[in-house]
Amino acid sequence: MIRHVVLLTFVDTATEAQIQAVEDALSRLPAHLPALKSYVIGRDLSLNDANATFAVTADFDDVDGYIAYRDDPEHRRIIAELIAPILAGRTAAQYEI
Repeated sequence: MIRHVVLLTFVDTATEAQIQAVEDALSRLPAHLPALKSYVIGRDLSLNDANATFAVTADFDDVDGYIAYRDDPEHRRIIAELIAPILAGRTAAQYEI
């Protein structure tokens, strides 16, 4: 299995509505993408300073499943239209589990 982990940091001016729109859109992806075997998203609880704002963890059977997710038009639209306008930073990793 392949695990994909993303940490997003949003700009300080990101509104609650913008963050909620990201959360809502991403939460609909599992129904759209059968390659997603597990998909967990969530906002940081602000328990530590300098944490990211939002996390995504996605599991796939194989690299092809990850590539299908990465390149999916709806996923790309969410990134371009909802995430990019409020994104201050992003870090990610994919690894075998």
